[in-house]
Amino acid sequence: MDLRKVALVVGARGVIGTKLVEQLDSLPDWEVVGLSRRGGVDSPGVRHVAVDLLDPDDTRAKLSALTEVTHVFYVAYQDRPTWAELVPPNLAMLVNVVDAIEPVARGLRHVSLMQGYKVYGAHLGPFKTPAREDDPPHLPPEFNVDQQRFLESRSAQADWDWSALRPSVVGGVALGNPMNLAVGIAVYASISKELGVPLRFPGKPGAYDSLLEMTDAGLLAKATVWAATSPAAANQAFNITNGDLFRWSELWPKLARWFDLEVAPPLQMSLATVMADKEPLWKELQAAHSLAGTAYAKVSSWPFADFVFGWDYDFFADGSKARRAGFHEYVDTEAMFYGIFETLRRERIIP
Repeated sequence: MDLRKVALVVGARGVIGTKLVEQLDSLPDWEVVGLSRRGGVDSPGVRHVAVDLLDPDDTRAKLSALTEVTHVFYVAYQDRPTWAELVPPNLAMLVNVVDAIEPVARGLRHVSLMQGYKVYGAHLGPFKTPAREDDPPHLPPEFNVDQQRFLESRSAQADWDWSALRPSVVGGVALGNPMNLAVGIAVYASISKELGVPLRFPGKPGAYDSLLEMTDAGLLAKATVWAATSPAAANQAFNITNGDLFRWSELWPKLARWFDLEVAPPLQMSLATVMADKEPLWKELQAAHSLAGTAYAKVSSWPFADFVFGWDYDFFADGSKARRAGFHEYVDTEAMFYGIFETLRRERIIP
């Protein structure tokens, strides 16, 4: 019989964390504690703790009573303007969590780290595809690499092991997140429809035909739990992807049809710029369609959308290592988008 498992989800309110909490809560043998800056509403299987992870004293104080934690799932992230500026806060948050939980949680078995393709230099420009977990590193700065090195060093002197998950762009529904592409597309399409204009792909010309992949948040949650509990995955990193590839040139017209929109030739434009004045229109759209009063800032991830739509190079990795180790789930990316749009419509976020 498996021992009792208590998950500490660090970053429980983001796109990845929200789905991970849901996945863990759906399993019969887990209890869940969620950490985030603003906390959350407790439920029978999940309790939330508000904490400032950049403050080591606050982190120690808030985690001091969590003696029953067996698994840490670290999915927190703080954005900064430059790659170099990302390193200190994101490394410090992870270090503060481990420093706080390790002395009190004597039954700690595993620390799971959420990474991404920045490990391969995907954010810097064209990189080797398909990327593989054993590809050589690139010049720093890169906080994902520093975080993994910290876990490798710390776990070597401890009784717990670690894993690192490397998803592509994550598709999910959580609002107020700086990296939520699907919600951005849904709002862009809804506003385009309200204005009576076709849905134009706004990225670089070459990006329309490059090969990409995505990672469904639900799939990623399942993979994260698998890696944290499977002996075959201990002390390793894994690319986690939906399992299919696509080009915007093929998928974009299908997404437009879902919104009953025509498409027109791509036109490169910054969504952060052209959508900056659309908040009044968004409020009018909300009133006209009796939508939830979601703040415009919480549904718009324009800088991230611009970043993704600017990839005029192939962007994908080899996910076979996870399959060889025992994780065989997959998701159709087109169906993933439709599912997200349907959820947003059902929850009255978009018309």
